[in-house]
Amino acid sequence: MKGILGLLKPRARHGAAGPAGTPPQAAEAAPPSTLFATAFAGQGVDSTMLVPWEARAVEVGARRLPARQGGRQLQALWAQDRYMALLGPQAIERMERFFDFAALPAHRDVVRQDEYGNFMVVLLSGTIAVDRAQPWGEQLRLAEARPGDILGEMSLLDGGSRFSACTTLTDCQVAVLGAEALDAMMAEDPQLAAGLVALLARKLSLRLRLVSARLSEGPK
Repeated sequence: MKGILGLLKPRARHGAAGPAGTPPQAAEAAPPSTLFATAFAGQGVDSTMLVPWEARAVEVGARRLPARQGGRQLQALWAQDRYMALLGPQAIERMERFFDFAALPAHRDVVRQDEYGNFMVVLLSGTIAVDRAQPWGEQLRLAEARPGDILGEMSLLDGGSRFSACTTLTDCQVAVLGAEALDAMMAEDPQLAAGLVALLARKLSLRLRLVSARLSEGPK
């Protein structure tokens, strides 16, 4: 986590003043961040294996929602979350432009187990089932996500394959953050990105502990 947060530190922008005596135009421009957009390359994943949100949105028949509407829903839900509320309403409002907001029909696979996808989903309304197919053949229902829950952030953060499948049980509205958008947030608003990544990592750690405890029970 320290390595990620180190990459989120602000860098000099093009035209900003450098060390004393250095003209502003000589200051080195910060290259755009590609930390999350290139994470899958380190896993040996080529572009044909990756399922981005744009492709999944077309496949499931997603309908775009106005950003202001989705942003208000996201802000209201995260204000009730003990961790995400630490961002504050102004931070979430700044974050709004990096998200895509969409309405999804029922019985659609938002995420499939073992695929590679570079986006996470925040459920704004409706219910999403989180299932995992076990090696011995059992289909285990890990959870039924409710509004405010975050899904798919593990693959976004570490570039690994999806741990479980996420399927809409009802019509749903979602907020989606992709790897390129998270990189843009890092470059344009690094303090905001640092706060978001740190909170996502904390929530993910807590959830994995609960899931690990369930999976350790083995077949019944």
